[in-house]
Amino acid sequence: MSPVTRLDDARALLAEFPVVDGHNDLPWALRQTGYDLDARDIAGDQSAHLHTDIPRLRAGGVGAQFWSVYVRSDLPDPVPATLEQIDCVRQLIDRHPRDLAPALTAADMETARGEGRIASLMGAEGGHSIANSLGTLRGLYALGVRYLTLTHNDNVDWADSATDEPRVGGLSAFGREVVREMNRLGMLVDLSHVAATTMRDALDASSAPVIFSHSSARAVCDHPRNIPDDVLERLPANGGVAMVTFVPKFVLQAAVDWTAAADENMRAHGFHHLDTSPEAMKVHAAFEERHPRPVATAATVADHLDHMREVAGIDHLGIGGDYDGTAFTPDGLSDVAGYPNLLAELLERGWSKADLAKLTWKNAVRVLGAAEDVARSLRTTRAPSNATIEALDGTA
Repeated sequence: MSPVTRLDDARALLAEFPVVDGHNDLPWALRQTGYDLDARDIAGDQSAHLHTDIPRLRAGGVGAQFWSVYVRSDLPDPVPATLEQIDCVRQLIDRHPRDLAPALTAADMETARGEGRIASLMGAEGGHSIANSLGTLRGLYALGVRYLTLTHNDNVDWADSATDEPRVGGLSAFGREVVREMNRLGMLVDLSHVAATTMRDALDASSAPVIFSHSSARAVCDHPRNIPDDVLERLPANGGVAMVTFVPKFVLQAAVDWTAAADENMRAHGFHHLDTSPEAMKVHAAFEERHPRPVATAATVADHLDHMREVAGIDHLGIGGDYDGTAFTPDGLSDVAGYPNLLAELLERGWSKADLAKLTWKNAVRVLGAAEDVARSLRTTRAPSNATIEALDGTA
């Protein structure tokens, strides 16, 4: 089969079973413009500024998107900032009703697919967005948030992050109560960004399938943001889904050390290492000119998927590109139009069309539907929890 034929086959498959992408940071990128949706009108080409716009979502075969309503964990009051992110997603859906469909359930996702629209869901990235309050967690769910990533890059009071110094040893008692309340609501427990100890504790505590909205395999690239094999091995029993990410510093071993040096350079110039503003990107570009960046490709990502499939099985894989949340992307996966290139690579490696349909669409829809089923059962026996972190952990 020629490369052109494989790409044609990939696009044909995506027309029937489009990508459910687990994580896109477009709302945060738009926050940097003061949510000026006219200046960054995603109805047209925004490739000079963003990884994401509607024409490229269409070209990439995206059928459902979990929009991240992320806010930085060092903000003094993250809850209103999270609400602004939710409002941004709602504004995008209202502005583009022919292309974006609001979605809360697995059934909504299937309806949007039938209408040829992109199902738009939301995920909150980091437990700091609930400010140690189960009432706030329920408020986010009521506003449409369908997953919560338990941490971002920093610990929260009740859960350890993969990229911070361990503090509670995984999940605290209150952290386990957060997981149980998420199960009762039908909100997916997202284990991207969390420490391996937190992953294991959450799997122990959860009665519903979990997700990793944007994480790859630690055995392939030894970065703490990735998933150890012993955790991947638990996904079949749990029913969850690991959604491979494209971020080069998480998928390419050679990029790990380079990224550490690049991040230090950013801090030395007074920028947060995740800053993607034009001024920050100039600093990045100057560093890269002096120190050429190791380049990941679609094949690099496919290496992770091959390994994750071997360990967890085809029923437990998905895709979470992390577009507009990273400064760099792999060759061939430079923006949201690139998904067909990944599928073409997997076809070359012998993945069947049935396998790819599970990867792109079926697994993610199933896991949300399963979480809804668990919630319907739990709500018949369990009232909303009003537990506090002070009562359960003895801390504020």
